Amino acid sequence: MRLTDEEQAMLAGAQGPARQWAIRHQIAVGEFFDAPDFVPVGQAHIMADTESLGPSGVAWLEQLAMLPKQQRRVRIPTITDPRGLDFDSYKRLKQTQAMADIEARAIAAFEALGVLMTNTCINYQTILPPVRGEHLAFGDTGVVIYCNSVQGARSNFEGGPSALSAGLTGRTPRYGYHLDAHRVGSKHFTLGHQPHGLADWGALGGIVGKATNSYWEVPVITGLDAIPNSDEMKHFGAALASFGSVALFHIPGVTPEARTIAEAFAGRPVPPATRIERTDFEAFYAAYAAPGDKADVVVFAAPQLSLVEMSQLADLLDGRHVHEATSLIVTTSPEIKFAADRMGLTRRIEDAGGIVAAGVCFYQSYAREMAEANGWQRLLTNSAKLVNIIAGYGYKPSLASMERCIDSAVAGRIV
Repeated sequence: MRLTDEEQAMLAGAQGPARQWAIRHQIAVGEFFDAPDFVPVGQAHIMADTESLGPSGVAWLEQLAMLPKQQRRVRIPTITDPRGLDFDSYKRLKQTQAMADIEARAIAAFEALGVLMTNTCINYQTILPPVRGEHLAFGDTGVVIYCNSVQGARSNFEGGPSALSAGLTGRTPRYGYHLDAHRVGSKHFTLGHQPHGLADWGALGGIVGKATNSYWEVPVITGLDAIPNSDEMKHFGAALASFGSVALFHIPGVTPEARTIAEAFAGRPVPPATRIERTDFEAFYAAYAAPGDKADVVVFAAPQLSLVEMSQLADLLDGRHVHEATSLIVTTSPEIKFAADRMGLTRRIEDAGGIVAAGVCFYQSYAREMAEANGWQRLLTNSAKLVNIIAGYGYKPSLASMERCIDSAVAGRIV
């Protein structure tokens, strides 16, 4: 890789051991992907949950945090994905004191590095939304695909060490979705059935993701009757990235780099379209169906909820109460939680028997341990991303609309 004078100095250790480690790590990543050089980035976003870090990861962060301040501080805005637990709600979820203790250690270390503890996977809705053409080093797959596709920014899926490295160096290897060549549509899908509601948008992401199934493929979706909103794009992108490892999609007339279908494919011949029909949606839901089963836990997470989604949930729960045999868990960002508290939305959800947890996401919060402690098995959600992930933690997942999820939480069984 070609290195600037400043990058050579970091590699030589002139800016301290933290930046020396970071640039070495990034060179190894860049050489693996044949990156010619580095590109400056405006933000970094770190996967920072303690379940992934583990004791050794937290201890390593604490070692970095002991370096002199000028050597350890990140040099660009660096934020975090959801944490492992919410200190205000972890006891109600039967998470342990040991989990809380390691969480506190990780937070202290990150803060010493100058990392902003935003604890969110919806930073594009709440913190500092990227702009078209901005180069980034983002970790969460749902964050990356949204920022690439909806906002026209540029990021690869960055691993935790790579994102922290970018925060310390202010750059990332120039490969993948930082390059024009990889941002061109490669597969074509058209809709014969329109999605209705967030679960449908997630299901569509799962259908396209399974049919695409490659980080280097860029699906192009046509045939929409209406322009999707931010929450719909959020659920579509999160599921698409989860089921297909996809980092970028184009919807002509919606996404910044695809005003037309010709633009989506950069003037190349438009490939024949795979048509997605109502039966495809029905088959997707059927794979997770469990009508009549006891609903152990109903979860709204992955991605965290926007303020609009919080309001919709509160409206659906007004005058009702969650069944005594069912747990209802709602996760959102700390900023949205603060607004929901101020507007009375949190109170309305919790008065109905729900638990609102801030700064976490269910599958990153010791999900297996929570299942064992609470006796949970059957999980119901409106997040297609979550149903794709959570079976690996021992759950039996089902997918339904927000309305059906609430009806089921109140009934204590899947309706």
